[in-house]
Amino acid sequence: MSERDELGRHDSGLVVILVRPQLAQNIGFCARAMGNFALNELRLVAPRDGWPHSDAEAPASGATWILEQAQVFDSLHEAVADCHLVAATTARERGLSLPVATPAKLPGLAQERGSAKTAVVFGPEASGLSNEDLSVANALIRVPLNPNFSSLNLAQAVLLVAYEWFQAKGTAVPLAQDQPRLADRQAVDNLMRRLTVMLEESRFFAVTDKRPTVEAHLYSLFGKAQLSPGEVGMLHGLFKALHESGRT
Repeated sequence: MSERDELGRHDSGLVVILVRPQLAQNIGFCARAMGNFALNELRLVAPRDGWPHSDAEAPASGATWILEQAQVFDSLHEAVADCHLVAATTARERGLSLPVATPAKLPGLAQERGSAKTAVVFGPEASGLSNEDLSVANALIRVPLNPNFSSLNLAQAVLLVAYEWFQAKGTAVPLAQDQPRLADRQAVDNLMRRLTVMLEESRFFAVTDKRPTVEAHLYSLFGKAQLSPGEVGMLHGLFKALHESGRT
């Protein structure tokens, strides 16, 4: 097996997700930053100029295995479906009651929550993540910067997170065998879809213009709950019982 093949097989436990990236060159720069710190799993959500794109190759400076393996998704929900902890980067106060960590604290947060696969999500270069994007997150990542000049480009932000994850990798305490695992995001989304159907039938969304905001808060609520697979199953049973009792 070649050195490059070995790099491609390595699983660091951290997934880098770029949401609606605007320039292929920036995707290449992000891949270079990831390669510096042994991160290999790159996911792209609706890249503006499509994918693959030749403009990403030169900025990647040889980290082509990351570009070649990059997965493309239509939505952020699909991109994080198999992840247990979803940390979204934001520089602004959003009024969300989510735990906030620095890049240095992210590995510890993943360890604390028993996350087998952690995703860190970065928004478009010009605007960052939307509130709808943030509703998918379990935590927020905020970088302490000079308050008088806090401008980071996309690759710099990826580099900071990748560096801290790489530094912590050799010092993390292994998870205890009996430590509970979190349900992945797809399991939580399936639970939310079931609840949404029940709420529609009960006319909970009577004020239709407020529905997107309410749904975003519900997704955020279930994301913060740190549900285990067993708890998700229990809630499915609870929702089913409530739904059937409402029909009698």
